[in-house]
Amino acid sequence: MFRRLRWFIGMNHRAAASPKRLPNAKPKPPPAMLETVQEIAIYIHRFHNLDLFQQGWYQIKITMRWEDDEFELPGTPARVVQYEAPELGPEDAYGVWRIDDTDNSFSTQPFRIRYARQDVLLSLMISFNLSLRKYEGLSTSAIILKFELMYAPMLENGSELQASLDACPASVHEFRIPPKALLGLHSYCPVHFDSFHAVLVDISIHITLLRAGIHAPSSKVPSNFHAVEDVAGENLDGSIQVFKALFAARDRLLEELQKLSKEINQTIDLTDFISKLNDTKLIHTSLQADVVTTDAQASGQVSGEPQSGLEKANGIVELRSDGPLNSLSKDDLLNSFHLLGNQILYLWNTFLNFHRANKKKILEFLIDAWANDRRAEWSIWMVYSKVEMPHHYLNSVIDESSFQGGRGKVLSLKKLTDDPSHTAAMRAELHRRSIAQMKINNQSIQDMHIFGDPSRIPIIIVERVVNVPRRTTSGNSYFSQLDQKDTPNLLTVPLFNAVNKSSVASPQQNGRVLKIVVFVHGFQGHHLDLRLVRNQWLLIDPKAEFLMSEENEDKTSGDFREMGQRLAQEVVSFVKRKMDKVSRHGTLRNIKLSFVGHSIGNVIIRTALAESSMEPYLRYLHTYVSISGPHLGYLYSSNSLFNSGLWILKKFKGTQCIHQLTLTDDPDLQNTFFYKLCKQKTLDNFQNIILLSSPQDGYVPYHSARIELCQGASWDYSKKGKVFLEMLNECLDQIRGPSEGRVFMRCDVNFDTSNQGRNLNTIIGRAAHIEFLETDIFARFIMWSFPELFR
Repeated sequence: MFRRLRWFIGMNHRAAASPKRLPNAKPKPPPAMLETVQEIAIYIHRFHNLDLFQQGWYQIKITMRWEDDEFELPGTPARVVQYEAPELGPEDAYGVWRIDDTDNSFSTQPFRIRYARQDVLLSLMISFNLSLRKYEGLSTSAIILKFELMYAPMLENGSELQASLDACPASVHEFRIPPKALLGLHSYCPVHFDSFHAVLVDISIHITLLRAGIHAPSSKVPSNFHAVEDVAGENLDGSIQVFKALFAARDRLLEELQKLSKEINQTIDLTDFISKLNDTKLIHTSLQADVVTTDAQASGQVSGEPQSGLEKANGIVELRSDGPLNSLSKDDLLNSFHLLGNQILYLWNTFLNFHRANKKKILEFLIDAWANDRRAEWSIWMVYSKVEMPHHYLNSVIDESSFQGGRGKVLSLKKLTDDPSHTAAMRAELHRRSIAQMKINNQSIQDMHIFGDPSRIPIIIVERVVNVPRRTTSGNSYFSQLDQKDTPNLLTVPLFNAVNKSSVASPQQNGRVLKIVVFVHGFQGHHLDLRLVRNQWLLIDPKAEFLMSEENEDKTSGDFREMGQRLAQEVVSFVKRKMDKVSRHGTLRNIKLSFVGHSIGNVIIRTALAESSMEPYLRYLHTYVSISGPHLGYLYSSNSLFNSGLWILKKFKGTQCIHQLTLTDDPDLQNTFFYKLCKQKTLDNFQNIILLSSPQDGYVPYHSARIELCQGASWDYSKKGKVFLEMLNECLDQIRGPSEGRVFMRCDVNFDTSNQGRNLNTIIGRAAHIEFLETDIFARFIMWSFPELFR
């Protein structure tokens, strides 16, 4: 009993060298003569509670199956290795991990979640086997990997606890492993479940193709049996495909082992194995002249002469001709298959032992590789463009002679014949239609929350705004290095060297950088409205401190000045408290203070930044994310239904902030709150400014969220038009300010609202305004495409 217990928790050292098959795994029928099996190993490192709503017992259940519905055989758990015993007390863990033969599922040990940001170390490797009997060599079907989050209330225990966990999953997260990945893949695969069960399960996926075994064929040969006979004219396509797949799997596994060894700086001694790759027993001499390797698509050429039929360069073995394989006898083919399968098995077991000894380093490397691939992976839904920011927008009746001497651009107010929001919506819709006809064919593991229905995912148009110099003879700007148009790689040069020079020169080089992010809700909002954006920021920078502003809850109908004062006091108090905490435990080297606002929360943020109490902290401002913020007010609002609602609020409820938003709080436009706010240097000190807008959002004028010219103002030569231009130019001047290396982007988010139908929310534009709070895919795309802005 004790020996078995030692094996369950991974303390049997002999089991580490050769992991044992589970005693309760289902017996398999004898394999076909050249049958292969797909092995998928899942390493579950930890469960991190980001934002679960409920305390209680949780468990992760895993199953996998072929995507092809006609092939009903599911993946079966084949082996489990518990690397480390979970660091859980007796009150926080129940039972052990479990395999259910009824549905071929694996379930982790149940664990108790008590608080936010709680970590549960699971540290185990579970391997699934999937039969390839239907396929000749490599599968043409993808594999669906299913993770279920099981939940039971805190008060449950004993048999009632397990019954409650088994009742129904709280959330499901599926991934698709495409056929291209089945020859071999090592990838990080974060599991988040959904917005109501926000967690992070650190998981890595490791895939290879193995020999299932060899046995003498029975008298009755099944239809999918890949038998090989020494009969002239016999079709051997299935056997040839098996060999090609195994060669490719072996070479890919060897290449990945060498790559992992190099990247984590841990040696794997494969010298003896590589030296024996030329063993003539592997392939008959008649085949050796036809086996070559390619250089893993690095050069596309064969370098040097093949050595005994196998080239040692990294790459995939290719068979130029099927003729030599057809000429092999049955015994030669079986012997070669056996030896090749042994080679792959040796490499696979070497990897499993290497992974167990270096699990954290391998996971860290795979996480970095995954993060670096996000921009390319999600570029399907992101459109990139570049525009120049003019020096000033000028009314055509104003004399422009004073602006003609410099090279800085000025833009005379030409009448906008097209509505910019309509143009943006049409552009996004055309891109969405192209995605619907796109065939996504890559090797990466696909998150079915995104790839399940690609045409339903938000389209994001990223507009990189290039700073045109302010009336100077110099043609340089901070984006002058980035001359490539319409490229997703907008941050190919370091733009973040504009750190406070006093802090760089400080002798406290080893101190901590205190990073604080403040989230501010909108009109009649809640302090947790922006929790989905916060969770994504937390994934990018786990050490950041977050303030979900509560001071203005139920107080957003009053004066913006009072709301700004309350926010400023709340921020100053929070920053001082965190600074004191850092100082007690070490040295504070620098501060990065970032803000995220939704709707009128952005107006409250800018008002707070104009407060004198915030002045000492302005030099620490880092990133500002404005989500649908009315920065230019509602002076030009084309949504007649929404305007009627504003009129009612002003007329019958006397809502002060609505008067300020519509610039009706004073008869003189130049004496209104918004006009004066735009004169304040509230955007001048941020290193990065990202303005999120949506042409579908009818609650905030499109131009106001983007801080740009609108169609109505381009036709207006009255004082109202002049005041609007002054406000616009003041804001752009702040963004164009002297801060070196500033990044300024406008991001248009276009949601798929086809499943919402035509209702009041979509008609008045509320649906898109609230969608910013109810989905996190847009935030995930933007933040992981430009992670440097959020660290």
